[in-house]
Amino acid sequence: MSSIDLDGVSYAAGRNLLENITVSFPAGDVSCLSGPSGAGKTTLLSVAGGLLPPTTGTATYAGRPTWLGTGDPRLEVTFVLQVYGLVPVLSALENVSVALRARGVAPAESDQRAAQALDRFHVLDLAERQVEELSGGQRQRVALARAVAPRADVLLADEPTSELDEGNALHVMSELRALADLGAVVVVATHDPALARACDREYVIDEGRITDERVWGSRTLAR
Repeated sequence: MSSIDLDGVSYAAGRNLLENITVSFPAGDVSCLSGPSGAGKTTLLSVAGGLLPPTTGTATYAGRPTWLGTGDPRLEVTFVLQVYGLVPVLSALENVSVALRARGVAPAESDQRAAQALDRFHVLDLAERQVEELSGGQRQRVALARAVAPRADVLLADEPTSELDEGNALHVMSELRALADLGAVVVVATHDPALARACDREYVIDEGRITDERVWGSRTLAR
């Protein structure tokens, strides 16, 4: 199984947003990036997944750079973004299905797998609704379904439970855990201490630097 490896990564955009980050996210674990807003969590996820190039250092998956030069992630990587990235005028099912068709999956199979993914996050009953008709929590679960449906080797999730109640947050963590158990690299960015403790390993970020690493024995989301 492969890992995402960052070695001496810095990222600057007018100012340094990341400074000398060296960390590995192994397959089979749910890793967590924690810290306050503006600490660098989203930037680190973006560099790790190939949305942004490191200013210095390297970010690799299975020994190859995650940055392809386009700002598009490798096919092995899927994201759950804070802004969800859904197309408002498409239905929930269409949003998930389109992501699969873009990867070369046939339309009929795409629709079937999209429905299965929506069902995993308890939003199959919303399949035909346009995204603009959904609540924030419903959109978040559709975005999670879209990320899970391709069965990618890497899933990077930015605040994936921020709009969810405790029951749905627990279910989401259970689904992410299931992906890791199948051998995926799963990395979650959050400012929620309870969510962090439900992960295998937590990396605390402050002002663009990793300041602490915590290994958790519990896999329970408790508030």
